[in-house]
Amino acid sequence: MLDIKFIRENIDLVKMAATKKKIKIDLDRLVVVDESRRSIMFRLEEKRAEQNRVSEGIPTASDDIARQSLITAMQALKVEIQQDEEALKPVLEEWQSLMLQVPNIPDMSVPDGDSDADNQEVKTWGEQTAFGFEAKDHVELMLKHNMVDFERGSKVHGFRGYYLLGDGARLTWAIWNYANAFFGEKGFVPVIPPTIVRKANLYGTGHLPNEADDVYRTQDEDYLIGTSEVSVMGYYADEVLDKSQFPVKFLGFSPCYRREAGSHGKDTRGLIRVHEFHKIEQVLLCEASHQESVQWHEWLNTNTEEFIESLGIPYRTVINCGGDLGQGQVKKYDVELWVPGEKTYREISSASYFHDFQTRRFNIRYRDESGKIQYAHSLNCTAIPTPRILVSLVENFQQADGTIVIPEVLRPYFGKEIIGAGE
Repeated sequence: MLDIKFIRENIDLVKMAATKKKIKIDLDRLVVVDESRRSIMFRLEEKRAEQNRVSEGIPTASDDIARQSLITAMQALKVEIQQDEEALKPVLEEWQSLMLQVPNIPDMSVPDGDSDADNQEVKTWGEQTAFGFEAKDHVELMLKHNMVDFERGSKVHGFRGYYLLGDGARLTWAIWNYANAFFGEKGFVPVIPPTIVRKANLYGTGHLPNEADDVYRTQDEDYLIGTSEVSVMGYYADEVLDKSQFPVKFLGFSPCYRREAGSHGKDTRGLIRVHEFHKIEQVLLCEASHQESVQWHEWLNTNTEEFIESLGIPYRTVINCGGDLGQGQVKKYDVELWVPGEKTYREISSASYFHDFQTRRFNIRYRDESGKIQYAHSLNCTAIPTPRILVSLVENFQQADGTIVIPEVLRPYFGKEIIGAGE
């Protein structure tokens, strides 16, 4: 959430941000509503101050007539205050609704564009895997080795359901354990957060109201998270930290749930797009400095790139265009893995920074060296999601005989070098 004072003073800049992000919002209306809000609140403050003054005079009134006159004035002020409070309610409701739609300002380096098709490649690593034999996709490979069961998964869960079995489950555990060790060496504190959260947490991260169709909610109006970023960011809500605590580095691990609304018929084969999965997420808080945010953003994304490189999977990194940025993001990178079966790159990670957009909503502040209270800056980046990583892993490391070689760094956690050898 942007500060309303900043919005009023930089209205043209905010309009440009909305245009670049393809977000429709009537900012002129917001300014008008804000004028009404400020006017009514000013009247209320004056009347409450007058009410206090009159109240303080009643005990010291010179006689009963003067006391009754003050009481009458108090009653009249009370009625006027109630009227203004009622008038403020719809104004404040509209103001809050509009404020929640205001986008953050994208960085100058963010390219123009309408969708992910306009994202720009900034890095490639590794050669796109090619085979001298007829290669299989991950579905064929994993079914061949009894690593997954989609039929029974659909029977139990429904559309996009799956079971990971045997080496499919063991390989997933190996990835989790290796990721915990890899990112742990970078100073992250591991966190297993709640996966059922109050609605306010999704407003805090900016997933609501814009992604309302893509989240699961309970009969009690609580929500299932689609990323541990949501509940990890809520950890310090309404707290004041000390600058000496920065950077705060959390490594969240949780099941995640997404309805994949609007994607019916898209990526329905295999493990590319499923309703429930597990994800390890890097979440970071730092001081309110653009330079600090930029440096930590690059660091977080590099962490994931180095993790993928250690597995030996070819990838590319793209910078997201304005139309593919979320409402709160200042800048975002996507890391995309090479999928031989489709002869294309598929997103595996997103790294974003938000300045104080999220922390204003969560009310996460810190005290700087001079004692001044400021809002922290927040960032996040996917460490690794499962089972999606299995798609590229098994396809890139398949052999002509149908076996799958396990990347060397995973072997201590998996317990063997090849899936399918001797079977």
